[in-house]
Amino acid sequence: MTDPIRLSKRLVELTHCSRREAELYIEGGWVSVDGRVIDEPQFKVGDEAVVLHPDAVAAPVEPVTLLLHKPAGETLEQALQRLGPATWAEGDHGAQRPLSRHFRKLTALLPLEPAASGLQVFSQQRGVLRKLGEEAGTLEQEFVAEVAGELAAGGLERLGHGLDYRGRTLPQCKVSWQSERHLRFALKAPQAGQIAHMCRSVGLELLALRRIRIGRLAMARLPAGQWRYLGERERF
Repeated sequence: MTDPIRLSKRLVELTHCSRREAELYIEGGWVSVDGRVIDEPQFKVGDEAVVLHPDAVAAPVEPVTLLLHKPAGETLEQALQRLGPATWAEGDHGAQRPLSRHFRKLTALLPLEPAASGLQVFSQQRGVLRKLGEEAGTLEQEFVAEVAGELAAGGLERLGHGLDYRGRTLPQCKVSWQSERHLRFALKAPQAGQIAHMCRSVGLELLALRRIRIGRLAMARLPAGQWRYLGERERF
């Protein structure tokens, strides 16, 4: 039996690459141990078969953005814990491969209230962090609200313009009926509790709230509790 050593050290012995190259190969998901991809350089190996993929490239792992369909009732911390290979949406399985580094140092952007469900963004990418951070107020967000009660006369028009919240007049937004008990809200920079307050102001009770779009990016058919990668050509 061989004494266990770090996978990066074993790869150096096998391929005569540098230590840094070995770490990059491993972090990039190019190294398998007994047929299983291992992307942790410090992983200990003994007599297992260590194989470097023939197309391996010693390059840093590029930052990513993950899109999660957050279930209602979960905090951001709980939602973040969902992110991993086990909850990767099956329809997203393509060229991108989940790596350990994809789930580290993620920033939650435009966070949803715990009671709300829908599109939640976690990112490592500078451009996305800037777009959904510094420029968040310019992005329209779309929500579907399940409501109960009877809408007051002229209520739909008042929802679109004329209501106050926390002592300030709310900016104009777009509100329409999606179905008998579901309203669509399209608005910019919504505040916590704002949509529930708007509904109460016109005689409705908010039962559930789901975000389905941020800017140009729609959640589409992403299953609840699952996530996918933001595509290279997708933009908010």
